Parts: sequence; structure tokens; C-alpha cells
Amino acid sequence: MQLNTILTKIIAKNRLHARWLNTLSLMENTGARKISASEDPATVTYIILKHAAEEHRHAFYLKKQIEKTGVECPTYAGEYLLAPDFSKRYLHQLDIDVCRYLKYGLSLSGAELRFAAYLLVTYAIEVRADELYPIYQDALDQAASKVNVKSIILEEEGHLEEMIKQLQVFSPDWQLHANKAVEMETILFGKWVENLAVEIG
Repeated sequence: MQLNTILTKIIAKNRLHARWLNTLSLMENTGARKISASEDPATVTYIILKHAAEEHRHAFYLKKQIEKTGVECPTYAGEYLLAPDFSKRYLHQLDIDVCRYLKYGLSLSGAELRFAAYLLVTYAIEVRADELYPIYQDALDQAASKVNVKSIILEEEGHLEEMIKQLQVFSPDWQLHANKAVEMETILFGKWVENLAVEIG
């Protein structure tokens, strides 16, 4: 089942839509927490702080949008999510895959590995966000939904530009490494969509 079809089905049912928004909120919150966890206490930059703050804001904004569905999703417990097991594992698995690549492929370790993983994982997620949120917004528009994610779309576009600038400083071969991270994320995304399709029927 294609993402467009899945989103149309989700938006048509308030209970599913609320859980979808909560799932996106969970993922944004997980991303924000991962960014914060990768920070070096002494050398953390303005861009990293800004990015973590905006991801937290996205998580909060998506939670607020749930109110428009008239359905409550008070926590990130499995009953309030779609494909809960995979949704919770998604970013962690990407992090593990990228760290393995950096450790064994580039012989990185310690703080250097953590920072490189932050760059590559975040880049791959921003590439996905730049594709996912506009598709979702189109589906919302077609359904004349009160929910909207336009502010997130604008910020995610800015994030991708910022990640590319940081990656260019990180390595002259940044595109090669970034493509690897995107390949890993694409596999995980495909599995996530499969899990969503099974859940919504």
C-alpha cells in the first residue's frame, strides 16, 4: 500500500488520525532527545541547540494538532500510537546502523563518532521529513482537514540546508556518507510503511 493511500485512510478516521499525529510527535521528540544526547557539553553549537529546540517544538505542535481530531492521546503508550513497536524502534535502529557504519567503515569512536552519527542520522531524517510532510499536507488539504503541518514543512527545509553545511565541514566525502545513511533510512521507512498498512487494514 502506498503512503498516499495510507494517509487518506488515516485522515478519514479521527481515532487513527489522532494516533498518527501522536506517532509523528513521538518521532520528533525522539529525534530531539537524540540530538541533545549527542551534544558535547563544551562545544555544542548554536545550530545544534536551535535544531534540538525546533524538533521539540514540532513534537509539541503535533500534540496540539491532536485536539482538532477530538480524540485524546495523553501519552506515547502503545495504545495511542500507530505501529508502536516499529515507530519507537525506527530512529534507534537508524542510529545503530549509522554508528556501525562509522565505527567499522571510518574507524571513528567516542565523541567523534557521536557527532558524525548526529550529522548523518539527522540528515537522513531531514531528507525523509522533506518528502513526508508535504505528502501529508496534500492529503490534509484534499480532505479539508483542520489539521495542518505547514509550519513544520518550512522549518524542516531549513534544517536540511543546515545539515548539508555541517556535513560539508565534516568531510569532503560527506555526500557518499550521507547517501549511505539515506539508504539505511529508506529500508527502515519501507518497513515502517508496511507496518502502518497492516495496522490500518
